[in-house]
Amino acid sequence: MNHATEIFQPLQADDPSRVAGYRLAARLGAGGMGRVYLSHTQGGRPVALKVVRPELADDPDFRRRFGREIKAARRVRGAYTAELIDADADGVPPWLATLYVPGPSLAEAVARRGPLPVPAVLWLMAGVAEALQAIHAEGIVHRDLKPSNVLLAADGPRVIDFGIALAADGTSYTATGGTIGTPSFMAPEQAAGDGVTAATDVFALGQTAAFAALGRPLYGDGPAVNVLYRIVHSAPDLDLLPEPLRPLLARCLAADPAERATPAEIVEWCRKRLGTEADAGGGPAVWREITGPEVAVPAPVPEPTPASPQPPVPAPTAYPQPLVTYPQPLTGWPQPTPEERTARRRRAALISVTGVLGGALLVALLAWTVMDARDRSGGRAAATGSSRAGGAASARASASSSDSPSNSAAGSAAGSSGTSDPGAGDSVPSASASPRDPRPEGFAQVWLDAKTSLSLGDKNPERKDRKGDVRFDCRATGCELTGDKVVFMQMFGAHGTTLDECRLMLRSAHRHSWTLAAAAAGTEFCMKDTEGNIGLYVIQTKSTAMPDIAFLTGDLTVWRNAA
Repeated sequence: MNHATEIFQPLQADDPSRVAGYRLAARLGAGGMGRVYLSHTQGGRPVALKVVRPELADDPDFRRRFGREIKAARRVRGAYTAELIDADADGVPPWLATLYVPGPSLAEAVARRGPLPVPAVLWLMAGVAEALQAIHAEGIVHRDLKPSNVLLAADGPRVIDFGIALAADGTSYTATGGTIGTPSFMAPEQAAGDGVTAATDVFALGQTAAFAALGRPLYGDGPAVNVLYRIVHSAPDLDLLPEPLRPLLARCLAADPAERATPAEIVEWCRKRLGTEADAGGGPAVWREITGPEVAVPAPVPEPTPASPQPPVPAPTAYPQPLVTYPQPLTGWPQPTPEERTARRRRAALISVTGVLGGALLVALLAWTVMDARDRSGGRAAATGSSRAGGAASARASASSSDSPSNSAAGSAAGSSGTSDPGAGDSVPSASASPRDPRPEGFAQVWLDAKTSLSLGDKNPERKDRKGDVRFDCRATGCELTGDKVVFMQMFGAHGTTLDECRLMLRSAHRHSWTLAAAAAGTEFCMKDTEGNIGLYVIQTKSTAMPDIAFLTGDLTVWRNAA
């Protein structure tokens, strides 16, 4: 079957025709960071050109990180990576170009044909592990290795997007995706907000291989908070996997990063199991069956030429020519009578008067609306909190019994050991909602900067000094939330987090500071103080480009004595 029409989509009206001298031939797809197009080098070699979204391009921090990652990615040379050949972090917009890999992504291949056989999974793991060796050798941690970032060429897999994951950290990209890293393929330390290392990518490789063997994520589907809880607190059920893969995946998916296999060990283990096929070159026959027939790549777009030559300009004549000619009515065309002309003039006058009166009425209505809103705002300012924060708090309170992780699931944790069924979204224990749950209190536009703080136990949490339990500190890179008596947890991928969800994730929280590098407008933080008060802070504005005047604004919901 020819999938050319699915792979190479025509350019749309809002697509550029050229980027930095590269003429665009087709659209390949779109993601959180931008759109990807097919183009060609001057020699005609196809490239995948990624154009960064405008909202990211406007972020100076993003451009700086993007530039650093481009410099590192240029040094990566590996048989199983898509080589970066050109880029410009200062372009308008920023962009990068990698060699085009003819083949589907692992996610597309599994969706089309189902789980891969064991030899193909071994070939996949060996190739991706070799790519990680090349990437890690240049000091880069991928951070977002997943099936859609592994392309299946006829001679083996190719890892892509290894040079831009860190650049997107802390931008609006993370507001929609939660953070760098897809929840189903994150490592425990990444889900808990701890530091990432090369071992983090090994865990993601284990999950990616399990996805290829099972046809679905090993830790199950469902809300991100449920998936992340299972990754952090539960061992995967390896009995679901084909037996030959279990020993290697058990090492890749070890909870302790120090116990995980290295990429070199993964390559060696897979080569031994593949035997003579590993030395035959080009991959086993089963691999080529998975990638399918190679699709013809569209030819380069030629430079545009005028559709027809412009007519020569006539030489001036000695006789003057009329400057303007007006069209004349055709012979025999019926002309309006004087009575019809009078009626037309009356209708036009009536329409004009109606338009003037309607405009005047509209202006009066707008003025009355503005004055009424101004009068009402004074009354609202005197009330505690705000209607928006109160509404959000009420919604969270009502959702705590119907939308919590425990009720969104269909069953309970398997066994008494606390290990969950990775294939289900129902294995996450949570505190059950009860009528005795504390009433939420909402506070809108709570301000945090170097001179202010907040305390969850105070009647009015916002303080005009630094004596509160939660402080905003920009001495660290990217700024952070910190507090000696408060633990924090960023809710990755969450929107409208409930009290039960905060309780659930705060059980394992131990960090008294949390960097804001991966936070943007809409990011949600759960926090708990030593008195058992729980807060949910939703960032509305983040301004950290200039640390001396950096600040946060956000909506805060507090549940007293809720732990």
